[in-house]
Amino acid sequence: MIREIVRIDEEKCNGCGLCVPACAEGAIQIIDGKARLIADNLCDGLGACLGECPQDAISIERREADEFDEEAVEAHLGHKPQAHPPSAGGCPSAAVKTFTPPAGGCPSAQLRSFGQGDAPSDADVAGRRPSELRQWPVQLHLVPPTAPFLQEADVLLAADCVPFAYADFHKDLLKGKALLIACPKLDDTSPYVEKLSAMIRQGRIRSLTVAHMEVPCCGGLIFMARQAIEASGVEIPFETINIGIQGERK
Repeated sequence: MIREIVRIDEEKCNGCGLCVPACAEGAIQIIDGKARLIADNLCDGLGACLGECPQDAISIERREADEFDEEAVEAHLGHKPQAHPPSAGGCPSAAVKTFTPPAGGCPSAQLRSFGQGDAPSDADVAGRRPSELRQWPVQLHLVPPTAPFLQEADVLLAADCVPFAYADFHKDLLKGKALLIACPKLDDTSPYVEKLSAMIRQGRIRSLTVAHMEVPCCGGLIFMARQAIEASGVEIPFETINIGIQGERK
């Protein structure tokens, strides 16, 4: 059939891989250092990847192509979740990784005693606190819907400013959760609802928590998350956490 479909100019493409996580269908992969459309029937032709290419190497053309096949997409995503993240030749900022907790457990749980006048210093306590981050990347813009760390995970969607304002972000909010961060004011959030909805469906996310700042523009993150849950057709526990601009939890 004649239809609209993605075209990738390999001469312009530098293999950065930013288009890969932008394609919810997994139709684009980095192969031999270049982005390539791996199958016509996996591309819906809507062009969600267009705005992600810094080299302007992606366009929409009208040509003869296999019909878009949603069942083929589901089968592809179900068997090849590793197809989304860029591999060798891609941009390291978009390479999906999962971390394991540090060996020996969390120092905060270790039993220690201090004599009079021998209280732990700030460096002794805070300097040894491990990060609760267990994955990479964290930007919603870069995380593919099929990222393995999203599978049956409790997800924290945090506004960019929250970790800076709330001192105990790792201990109180992030621990045990997969992290996505976004800014409803500065980001182009138009593709976020569809992407988050795909994450909920494909990753079978268990719950979604939105941590936002008290400023009015940050309410857009809550609205976006609610839209995504509704669009996914999946009912999951949903919670919001409001952080004040001076770091207090409201």
